[in-house]
Amino acid sequence: MTTRQYKNLKGLKKENLRDNMTTLELVLNMLAEATTTEISKTTKPSTFPENVQVAQTGGAIAGHARQEIEEKTGKPVISSKNAVQLNTVKRPPRSDAQRPDSFHQYLDFSILRR
Repeated sequence: MTTRQYKNLKGLKKENLRDNMTTLELVLNMLAEATTTEISKTTKPSTFPENVQVAQTGGAIAGHARQEIEEKTGKPVISSKNAVQLNTVKRPPRSDAQRPDSFHQYLDFSILRR
């Protein structure tokens, strides 16, 4: 998947893609980058085609990790959720017994009664 395809999946235009990734998406991206760096340090590619090969190898290793995670969990790693959807907290609805009658029930006036 290209960067543009990934941004389209998440509904992004100019936003930063990393800011809109799930934790697992970030970790696998970091795995690809770190693996590519280590392979590059070891093989010391000197030409552009050699560097491309190193980058593809690092990406392939992270790709295999993603596929294995998806096999074990039964869920896709790549998510269409963006930062707004990822940061939304779902709270259970409160019953009427839990709701305060007024704002004053939130305040503690006992320190004023000295």
